[in-house]
Amino acid sequence: MWRLVPPKLGRLSRSLKLAALGSLLVLMVLHSPSLLASWQRNELADRRFLQLNKCPACFGTSWCRRFLNGQVVFEAWGRLRLLDFLNVKNVYFAQYGEPREGGRRRVVLKRLGSQRELAQLDQSICKRATGRPRCDLLQAMPRTEFARLNGDVRLLTPEAVEGWSDLVHCPSQRLLDRLVRRYAETKDSGSFLLRNLKDSERMQLLLTLAFNPEPLVLQSFPSDEGWPFAKYLGACGRMVAVNYVGEELWSYFNAPWEKRVDLAWQLMEIAEQLTNNDFEFALYLLDVSFDNFAVGPRDGKVIIVDAENVLVADKRLIRQNKPENWDVWYESKFDDCDKEACLSFSKEILCARATVDHNYYAVCQNLLSRHATWRGTSGGLLHDPPSEVAKDGRLEALLDECANPKKRYGRFQAAKELREYLAQLSNNVR
Repeated sequence: MWRLVPPKLGRLSRSLKLAALGSLLVLMVLHSPSLLASWQRNELADRRFLQLNKCPACFGTSWCRRFLNGQVVFEAWGRLRLLDFLNVKNVYFAQYGEPREGGRRRVVLKRLGSQRELAQLDQSICKRATGRPRCDLLQAMPRTEFARLNGDVRLLTPEAVEGWSDLVHCPSQRLLDRLVRRYAETKDSGSFLLRNLKDSERMQLLLTLAFNPEPLVLQSFPSDEGWPFAKYLGACGRMVAVNYVGEELWSYFNAPWEKRVDLAWQLMEIAEQLTNNDFEFALYLLDVSFDNFAVGPRDGKVIIVDAENVLVADKRLIRQNKPENWDVWYESKFDDCDKEACLSFSKEILCARATVDHNYYAVCQNLLSRHATWRGTSGGLLHDPPSEVAKDGRLEALLDECANPKKRYGRFQAAKELREYLAQLSNNVR
C-alpha cells in the first residue's frame, strides 16, 4: 500500500515513523533502570560480559588488561544491550585509548560468531566432555579434542587439525609452524614449538582454529608486513579487537568514477598478491562480497575485514608432492546463480593445483563485473563508466572474460590485462 503514497508524503511518513521509533526508544531508556544502567556503565570492563569466565574455551587474554582497566569503551548506541538483537554478527565499534598517548582511536570488536553459534559451541564442548548440553567449560575443555596437544607435544601437525576450518583444509607443516610462531595470545610468541605454550593457550589456539580462524589469519599474515588484512590487536575472553579500517566497500558503490576505478585496481592487486607471492602461500578468498572489504578514509587503501573463510594452500608443498594434475592450470567455473555473492569452487582442487585463477574469478564476478549483485543492485563496482570508456568497449570485454571466460585460460590473461588497464585508467583520471 505504501507505493500509493506520493514521494514527498512517503518521505514524510518514513520520517514520522523514525521519529516515533526514536521517541519510543527514549521513553524506554528513561523508564528502564537496566537500560539506563547499561548506557552509563562500561560493560567492556565486565569479566562476564567479555565471557572471560569461559576460558580456555575462548579466543585469548592478551588484551584483558586494557578491557578491564576501562581503556576500551563502546561507541554511543553500542552501549544499549536492547539493540543486541539487531546485531546478529556480534560486531561492535568502540574507542580505545592508552593513557600515555592521550588520544583515542576507533577499534572493531568481534565475538567471531552469532549468539546461536556461540551457544552451539558451548553445547558441543559439554556434550563431548560430559554427554550433557551444559557444564563447567573450564572443567570440560581438558576432556575434548582441544586438549589433545597438551603436555609434551612438540609440534602442531597437519594430522591433528586438517579440515577443522578453511584455513587448515589442507595445511602444510610450514603453515602450521607459522600459525604457532605468530600466535599473539601468548607471552612467548616467536617459537614454532607448541611446548612453549601453556596448556590453556594451546586449547585457545585450537578452539579459535576450529570455530573461526580469522584471528589466526590476521596474525599469520599481518598488515604490518604488507598483507591486505585488518590489523589484529588482541582478545579478552570471547571478544577480539581489530583495527578499524574505514567504511565498507559497499558505501563506495556510487562514488565518483575515478574513485571506483582506483578501488577496482586495488581489488585486482589484492587478488594477485594473495595468489602469487614470494612466500609461496596461496590465500584463496571463499567469501567475497562488498561487506568483506573496507576502505581507509585517509589513504584510500582497500583492506579485507572479514577473513573467516580463507583457504591457504602451500604451493611449495604442491610442487614437492606433485599430486595428480598439479601443474595443470585450474579455471574456476562461472556460476550465474540467483543468489548474491555466490561462488563455485572445489577446495580439493584449490589444495592440489599450483596455478589457480580463483581469486581473479571471485573479485571479477562478485565485485567488479555486470554479474555482481549485492543488496538488490547489479552492475558491479564499475557500473556506468564514462561514455568514452563505454564506447571503447575494452573494459567491458575484460570484465566479462575475467568473470565468465570464453577462451581456455582466458581469465588468467584477462586478469593481467585488466590490472594493467585499470592502472592506466587510474593514472588518466587522477
